[in-house]
Amino acid sequence: VQLQACGGGLVQSGGSLRLSCAASGSIFSIDDMGWYRQAPGKQREVVARITVGGSTGYADSVKGRFTISRDNAKNTVYLHMNSLKPEDTAVYYCRSKIAQYIGNSYIDYWGQGTQVTVSS
Repeated sequence: VQLQACGGGLVQSGGSLRLSCAASGSIFSIDDMGWYRQAPGKQREVVARITVGGSTGYADSVKGRFTISRDNAKNTVYLHMNSLKPEDTAVYYCRSKIAQYIGNSYIDYWGQGTQVTVSS
């Protein structure tokens, strides 16, 4: 199983970006999916999560600005980021709980990370 994240880049404060993360390989089922971020010198933190049924949760710092969504047919999770601020600058990682075969337990898989830089 591989998670391929893309969509990061350099954007001015107030701008928007959309991240996407596609899971590929031997996949039977995907449970929760989410986005995390890690800024220099800080611990990795959760940004947003989405259940297989579409229920979402957000960090207080991004509520009202970021939207997480998923396309179950494409095994893909998205993060739409609006009104970006310099403090959103970080490496963003996607995570998915995946069962590779029927009867297997769900295991966390992580993407490689994509850099988001917001200039002031």
